[in-house]
Amino acid sequence: MTDRYSRQTVLPEVGPEGQQRLRAASVLVVGAGGLGCAVLQYLCAAGVGRLFILDHDRVEESNLHRQPLYRMSDLGEPKALAAAAAMHALNPQVRADGAVQRLTPANAAEWVARADIVVDAADSLALTYILSDECQHRAKPLVSASVLGLSGYVGAFCGGAPSYRAVFPEMPRLAGSCAQSGVLGTAVGVIGTLQAHLTLALLLQLSPTMLGELVSVDFRSLRFSGFSFAAASEPEAPPLRFIAPEHVSEADVVVDLRSLTEAPKSPFPSALRVGVEEVERTGLAQVRDARVVLCCRSGIRAWRAAEALRRAGHTDLALIALGD
Repeated sequence: MTDRYSRQTVLPEVGPEGQQRLRAASVLVVGAGGLGCAVLQYLCAAGVGRLFILDHDRVEESNLHRQPLYRMSDLGEPKALAAAAAMHALNPQVRADGAVQRLTPANAAEWVARADIVVDAADSLALTYILSDECQHRAKPLVSASVLGLSGYVGAFCGGAPSYRAVFPEMPRLAGSCAQSGVLGTAVGVIGTLQAHLTLALLLQLSPTMLGELVSVDFRSLRFSGFSFAAASEPEAPPLRFIAPEHVSEADVVVDLRSLTEAPKSPFPSALRVGVEEVERTGLAQVRDARVVLCCRSGIRAWRAAEALRRAGHTDLALIALGD
């Protein structure tokens, strides 16, 4: 063994056996943005043997204040490929594979199956539920995090612990984004580093386990808090699930909740164009005896509309987050 890992293998919690465990591990990192940059660098530096990096985006100058993995020379390059190249330069002993694609309900099973642990660094609530559902199905740990403004959290779900749905059974009615609400690069770095730490703790099988634990940080006051959700129960009601656009059938009634100004053209030519407030008000009384597929950009309006339809008696529902 080289000196590269000597400062961590000297720890009794790691040692040669733990280092070999890291070398044999594979981790899927969904998202190579602010959280993913911190996660990837620390997992790679620690010697995790295989990293799968999934991201459909390209490096922009506005990313650089919170994604210091990238350089000005990376502008315009796919993040997944630029991140994989940076990981190879950092530690050639680690195999890092970048895939320039979006994680969807259609490919989630394939990607989750490849890894021992999944890291959700995508900053998308819809993707968090998609990953949680697949990780719960395959008994794979999911390390998920979010940071916005001056607060953030990280938790270890599934893999024997309750799922994300058990802790957050409902989507919020509104959700911000870094572009709208702002974020400090240091806050993203701290939460991303905590994600990497939780992932390493799970790979090293540290005791007590971090599965079923959530840590939150208030960066304004620098106060840490958290709780255990190990005893949380899974929701009793059938879950509202996200599907891929290609899984829509001709028999479905598709409702595109985006306005014509937001999206002049829907990917579904026969879709009803109805706002979420109207769905909440009318319950789509004219639609019966068909699966209703609700679409919006992030999935939040689709979730709200689905809840309204449930109250109106609809039971066959599906959601689509169309993204940007």
